[in-house]
Amino acid sequence: MLPPIGIGAWAWGDSLFWGYDKKNDDELREVFEYVAKSKYAFFDTAELYGLGRSETLLGDFEKASGQHVAIASKFAALPWKTKPADVVKACKGSLKRMGRDSMELYQVHFPNAWANAAYWDGIADCYDQGLVKAVGVSNYGVDAVTAASEALAARGVPLYSNQIQYSLLHPFANQNGLKQRCDELGVKVLAYSPIGLGLLSGKYSRDVLPSGPRAQLGKAFFEQGAAADALVATVRRTADKHGGTPAQVAINWCVAKGALPIPGARNLQQAQQNLGALAWKLDAEDVAALDAASAAIQRLDGGNSPFPEKDIGTGLRMFDS
Repeated sequence: MLPPIGIGAWAWGDSLFWGYDKKNDDELREVFEYVAKSKYAFFDTAELYGLGRSETLLGDFEKASGQHVAIASKFAALPWKTKPADVVKACKGSLKRMGRDSMELYQVHFPNAWANAAYWDGIADCYDQGLVKAVGVSNYGVDAVTAASEALAARGVPLYSNQIQYSLLHPFANQNGLKQRCDELGVKVLAYSPIGLGLLSGKYSRDVLPSGPRAQLGKAFFEQGAAADALVATVRRTADKHGGTPAQVAINWCVAKGALPIPGARNLQQAQQNLGALAWKLDAEDVAALDAASAAIQRLDGGNSPFPEKDIGTGLRMFDS
């Protein structure tokens, strides 16, 4: 249903983490127009990105360009939203901001400590009402994605995807069984932050860190010393081998694992580089070398998840650390 790569629009409106500034909207418009005219015309957004700003920008750009694109958005599973009707209401709000009658994919953004089953009923209602063409979840662990798939199947609605952080810097879905379980269920993995929040783009080093909250993550990565150096060197060597860039290597690794990467792009050059990654492929030797280097990296978040470990009502494990 979706192309093999898309563009993540988290940074389109997010000033806290990504330093969004309205004065750069023209650059975002260029990104949209370039991607919209390509064979990979797919964007991922969420109601929380810039508190709706990302969705509004996508809708405005789509209307102005006259180009139809595939759009996925996400429902914010906040504590005061506990009913299926809350999901339907949020979906309609997202569609209104985007100036649309329907969207290609609607996802539950993250697990909650309760009401998860109500959210699955809610996205199924969105599907039944024709508001969305497919449904998914995000940041779900093995037990949660299994339960969601079963609950939706009982409604006659297939679970299309599980959007997770998945990259050479965060390959842990390969280790905890999550990627394997998604594959068994026929659930597509959408890989967000496939370039490791930009840390594998080749732009950063111990002495040159990204700005904002990413600076601490960059420090945590590069302080891993030999392991970090080995991964950076392996990515660079692979890029040189194929005449690509480090970012393209990181994206291609996700593709080689069967995931659908959704790297961010805030300017035309980034969009061109991201989509250009699919012009070539990693070989088995490349993947093995990258896997080995990636396996030595420790979690940048220390294994601390912002998502609840369990649903307090069912005891269901929602997130795999």
